[in-house]
Amino acid sequence: MKNQYKVVAIVGMCGSGKSVVTETFVKQGWNMEYFGKITMDTLAERNMSVTPENEKLIREGLRKELGPDAYAQKLLPIIKKDLEKGNTVLDGLYSWSEYIYLKKNLEADFIVLAVIANRKDRYERLATRKIRPFTKEQAVQRDIAEIENLEKGGPIAIADYYIMNDRNEEDLRQETLDFIIKEDK
Repeated sequence: MKNQYKVVAIVGMCGSGKSVVTETFVKQGWNMEYFGKITMDTLAERNMSVTPENEKLIREGLRKELGPDAYAQKLLPIIKKDLEKGNTVLDGLYSWSEYIYLKKNLEADFIVLAVIANRKDRYERLATRKIRPFTKEQAVQRDIAEIENLEKGGPIAIADYYIMNDRNEEDLRQETLDFIIKEDK
């Protein structure tokens, strides 16, 4: 039996605006699960500092250890609990394997929303963000690692909907709100 609530997975490259989009869903009353929390919790458990290098080590290491759908496996029971209460937004679905795993195991409408931005804009945003800023070189290396090692392109390519983030944050929030209103009908 299909759950009455929806799951929207936000996908996109680092710096595309996924967090802003997710925040907009949360302000509209959606539950939220952040894939990156698994990385941050694992770093804390292992007493490792939060650096791009350590994050990559954990992201890739967990997937080697548990399989390419590791993060989806870990989050599925939490997502199912959220769905008992309402619609749920997922911030940071990465891999094709995670997409397939959730598509197969969720008993709810599962929608993928890709946030797209050009590299120049993404790298500028990453360099100036307050939390975990990246140099251009770190951003380039992360893009390459996510594409080559984490199957990140698949969910972006197969997304059900796209938001182009090429203006300002206010426009991105409004476009996201328009999407939420349309999906709630």
